[in-house]
Amino acid sequence: MIAIGCDHGGFELKKYIIKKLGEENFKDYGSFSSSSCDYPDIAFPLAKDVSKGLCEKGILICRSGIGVDMCANKVDGIRCALCFNKKVGEMAKRHEDANIIALPADYITKEEALEIIDAWMQTKFEGERHQRRIDKIKEFEER
Repeated sequence: MIAIGCDHGGFELKKYIIKKLGEENFKDYGSFSSSSCDYPDIAFPLAKDVSKGLCEKGILICRSGIGVDMCANKVDGIRCALCFNKKVGEMAKRHEDANIIALPADYITKEEALEIIDAWMQTKFEGERHQRRIDKIKEFEER
């Protein structure tokens, strides 16, 4: 199950992603309208559930992607990557094993969003030297 959430600025893109990739694949954390809301209210619960293993991975969306990215990365165990093209989506998984991606709704097309998600989901984590770096992040979080 993939967690997905957005603020009002990402609502239309989130609806599109769910429609294209199938509602049954997602746990929707909101927002459920284009009415103004605060992205931390969506990003923190989603990131906590990914961190706890209640969802395998997550997608967060806001206008720039920056706000939701910052929130998600405050949660221990989360490696959220702001992805603005297919190659960055691929590298987020290949080198950082990102368990959440943040999408900038105002700066990518709907089709680019799907390409980013596909690249992130289809790419395998390389491990080796990259695992060593992730282990250092985990060690820091444990202190």
